[in-house]
Amino acid sequence: MTIINIDLKDPRPIFEQVRDGLKNLIICGVLKPDEKIPSVRDMAQNLAINPNTIQKAYRELETEGYVYQVTGKGTFVAPIVAGEHDDKIEKLMTEVLDLARELIYLGVSKEEIKESLDSL
Repeated sequence: MTIINIDLKDPRPIFEQVRDGLKNLIICGVLKPDEKIPSVRDMAQNLAINPNTIQKAYRELETEGYVYQVTGKGTFVAPIVAGEHDDKIEKLMTEVLDLARELIYLGVSKEEIKESLDSL
């Protein structure tokens, strides 16, 4: 069973598509904290791509704090620890504000932006 899709027409490298696909599943709650994700070998077989590509995506997810590895057991979704991601939260909030300013410049009202955020 494949949990993410690779689009060969997408200009992004395949490892980025794998990373972003898994990150999206984690963010949306499909993959829960401490849940084991497919092994590099299984994911490579399911997606029919090189295991080194999967390994690179997993390494990036680990560096970003989305997963952790347990030697001999596999790769797991990292739990959220309060206060551990303050720098990342601040960076993302700045990006959200920058995007909101650009949307307002393009004619989107604050109310429309708020409605979009409320729909999450």
